[in-house]
Amino acid sequence: MSAENQLRVIFITNDRKNKEKAIEEGIPAFTCEEYVKSLTANPELIDRLACLSEEGNEIDSGKIIFSEHLPLSKLQQGIKSGAYLQGTFRASRENYLEATVWVHGDTEDNKEIILQGLKNLNRAIHEDIVAVELLPKNQWVAPSSVVLLDEGQNEDDMEKEEERECTLKTAVSEKMLKPTGRVVGIIRRNWRPYCGMLSKSDIKESRRHLFTPADKRIPRIRIETRQASTLEGQRIIVAIDGWPRNSRYPNGHFVKNLGEVGDKETETEVLLLEHDVPHQPFSQAVLSLLPKMPWSITEKDMKNREDLRHLCVCSVDPPGCTDIDDALHCRELENGNLEVGVHIADVSYFIRPGNALDQESARRGTTVYLCEKRIDMVPELLSSNLCSLRSNVDRLAFSCIWEMNHNAEILKTRFTKSVINSKASLTYAEAQMRIDSSTMNDSITTSLRGLNKLAKILKKGRIENGALTLSSPEVRFHMDSETHDPIDLQTKELRETNSMVEEFMLLANISVAKKIHEEFSEHALLRKHPAPPPSNYEILVKAAKSKNLEIKTDTAKALADSLDQADSLTFPYLNTLLRILATRCMMQAVYFCSGMDTDFHHYGLASPIYTHFTSPIRRYADIIVHRLLAVAVGADCTYPELTEKHKLAELCKNLNFRHKMAQYAQRASVAFHTQLFFKSKGIVSEEAYILFVRKNALVVLIPKYGLEGTVFFEEKDKPKPRLTYDDEIPSLKIEDTVFHIFDKVKVKIMLDSSNLQHQKIRMSLVEPQIPGISVPTDTSNMDISEPETKKKKLQK
Repeated sequence: MSAENQLRVIFITNDRKNKEKAIEEGIPAFTCEEYVKSLTANPELIDRLACLSEEGNEIDSGKIIFSEHLPLSKLQQGIKSGAYLQGTFRASRENYLEATVWVHGDTEDNKEIILQGLKNLNRAIHEDIVAVELLPKNQWVAPSSVVLLDEGQNEDDMEKEEERECTLKTAVSEKMLKPTGRVVGIIRRNWRPYCGMLSKSDIKESRRHLFTPADKRIPRIRIETRQASTLEGQRIIVAIDGWPRNSRYPNGHFVKNLGEVGDKETETEVLLLEHDVPHQPFSQAVLSLLPKMPWSITEKDMKNREDLRHLCVCSVDPPGCTDIDDALHCRELENGNLEVGVHIADVSYFIRPGNALDQESARRGTTVYLCEKRIDMVPELLSSNLCSLRSNVDRLAFSCIWEMNHNAEILKTRFTKSVINSKASLTYAEAQMRIDSSTMNDSITTSLRGLNKLAKILKKGRIENGALTLSSPEVRFHMDSETHDPIDLQTKELRETNSMVEEFMLLANISVAKKIHEEFSEHALLRKHPAPPPSNYEILVKAAKSKNLEIKTDTAKALADSLDQADSLTFPYLNTLLRILATRCMMQAVYFCSGMDTDFHHYGLASPIYTHFTSPIRRYADIIVHRLLAVAVGADCTYPELTEKHKLAELCKNLNFRHKMAQYAQRASVAFHTQLFFKSKGIVSEEAYILFVRKNALVVLIPKYGLEGTVFFEEKDKPKPRLTYDDEIPSLKIEDTVFHIFDKVKVKIMLDSSNLQHQKIRMSLVEPQIPGISVPTDTSNMDISEPETKKKKLQK
């Protein structure tokens, strides 16, 4: 090889000794930083360098703020001896100086430890696994009721921080105090790349800037960049590199620019990344496993299947629904009883265990519905076509068929794989019109009337049993067909037919749960809803008491009954507010493996056993349940992982995480579209009800928009009003006016764009009028019409 063609080897290492050795041997060696800085054609690469040495990067002021983290060996010893507790660090959304640690292990009394103040949080970041030392009882605190956001620009102003920490201390009764601790070390960092915006430094020519994450639970991050002026007003991704002891904020580096703030595509991308929603297009490996079109049902497919194409089956869904999971039928039998069938898309026929399509569906866990976008769990060919139970086409289904008497008592249940041909795809409104029509008596309408009659009996029975009917103020947006901007929004209207479909879905889920648990007592995938600890209900009981109502919470039945009786003739909306508040007291429902748990009860549905079977197009849990049921009825063969308890428990963990994140992503999407809506609306004044009182704010709900927001009473550069907070009642006295939960107020709503990073809906008090605090009302109310909306199917 000629000399000029010879490869020149250079050695890149961050290890000092390695570098010295290489240079001794005549090999050119550089640290990563030296090498990147030598690439003068691409100066922006320097921004992407991680800040490596924790110690070397300490700010020159050098004042130590935090105590040292103990080494892992000391932490492990301490945890073993009981001196320290291990748990997951959860930062507060409302208060950057407060966090809780959820202790791992099963000691009920110490499930949650509270941390207050920067020094006690000691550089832990949301979701880190930490070791905590409990403070002596005389230093225990109560959760503060203050809303505090970190808005300071000057990062070295520690006196200010100490002053703010003093506001957290509340004089409270002994019983309000919670076990309190401090972080002594980090067992495992759980960092991820964070989306957010650059808060450009006020110092001219400065390369050091603060980055404000979109997630309020993550502290601001200091990064060095030469591109600050081009990155201003953009959503960017930043990674954390470390957090030195003498630095108010962690250090990090710039990773990627996502696009302009407020842009719909960019904001949707941020929302999906922040909630860890897998949303890349399906890979070739996944798509290659889809059936080739045109597809039709073969002789072979009919083996182990019943032909139910003669039945008068129909589906009832929200308008515009293309992923139709379920269809129903009801007919009278010769013996005078009724036959009712729930037919669910046979997705597990198309998705075989262990292949790439199966793995990807398991990873995604659920379909995510945003305001104007659906992120499918399975490719569209299946979700909107071959699995969707559209009308007038043959489709493969898994059917649950009951024989019932006219009192909706189940006499026989059977499950079978089937082929159906739906006779109609109806919306809830169309189905309701058929049921109510005096002239329609065709077989579809007769079937619907039968179903509706039975559903009412089933619902009554469930409610007598103690099932809860809770309320959430759901809103739906009306989009402009050209710009896709929200032009209207309305709260969701529920018809009898919504309830009719729900009753049979619940019944099918319960019937299937019993069957798979009978067959596979150790490895059935079930869903439970734990009863909330009594302390969760304190706020609900106090709120009702302030309106002279008693809410009993010892059992679900007692709660359901007292909610039914909690009515006020002068205040009809009170009952809805109580139910909304009751929802906030609930625990999260979760998937679990029957062999790893003893408590199966579903508290909200008052059912001793429950699972998810009815939505396999959009929930992976249902696919596993279909596989278990297919083995139980001899319609498909089993496979080793299906009966592997620990594998199933791992799968449930991922499904629970994905479901929670999908819910949060959906809420964030509604919040973003609400902002767009008010951006175009300007300022409006509306009636609101107080949901919570805080020490310095009121959290209110505006029924017209299903919108929740916070009215603050301590604002920068404004005289501070006299605030008296009483935690017992609970109430907040502002000057001479006292506010209780559920009080009716009038608020002004506007979009505050002064902080681009967290554009937020700002609310200020209009009525009652408090001099110097209430703002004048100068806006006319607008009328919201009644458009149709997309409803997601039951997700109990």
